[in-house]
Amino acid sequence: MSGLSDRLELRRRIEARLHGSQPATDLTTAHAGGIAPEFSDRFRRFYPASLAPAAVLVPIVDRDEGPTILLTQRSAQLKNHAGQISFPGGRIESSDAGPLDAALRETEEEVGLMRDYIQVAGYLDPLVVLTGFCITPVVGFVNPGFTLKLNSREVETTFELPLAHLLDEANHLSRERVIGDVPVQVYDIPFGAYQIWGATAGILMNLYRLLAAPPVNR
Repeated sequence: MSGLSDRLELRRRIEARLHGSQPATDLTTAHAGGIAPEFSDRFRRFYPASLAPAAVLVPIVDRDEGPTILLTQRSAQLKNHAGQISFPGGRIESSDAGPLDAALRETEEEVGLMRDYIQVAGYLDPLVVLTGFCITPVVGFVNPGFTLKLNSREVETTFELPLAHLLDEANHLSRERVIGDVPVQVYDIPFGAYQIWGATAGILMNLYRLLAAPPVNR
């Protein structure tokens, strides 16, 4: 993607596809993170008995050369998902007003991206991960000019994935993985030195499917 018209068209498409979306309230409908949706029902029996609600921000940065998605690489010292590529976010606390508030708070705490730079577009479908969380992805447009301040206890580094890279099907690597006794299809999205997989790849693939789907006639 390049050029002002392309950037504006893609932004309008994201806004239109997410218009009116709300965070899911029924967590039992969530898909397994990183697994193709058609395999999710087979995997449901492996879900933890109770799920903790969490939220992440999917930050789409409005760069002149084309929109990018801000991602983090988690600290190698963390107990869960150490070293993995992720979105900023975490558990929804009782003090949070909901998924949006939690995603914005966690983004400020992890990478120092202040909410003044973020315009919320809407919500993607929730995903379940085996560590017992049900994640609500919040999509937001980020205005350039921000300065990041990383929390080194949680984040090793950050990088930006061009949205054009995600929209190119050649960058979606499908493989079969056996979880328990269930064979499922998962996706990896390689980008330079980074390998994006698991729930992060699942959220990105949901965003891809949303944008690649034909428009709905109203």
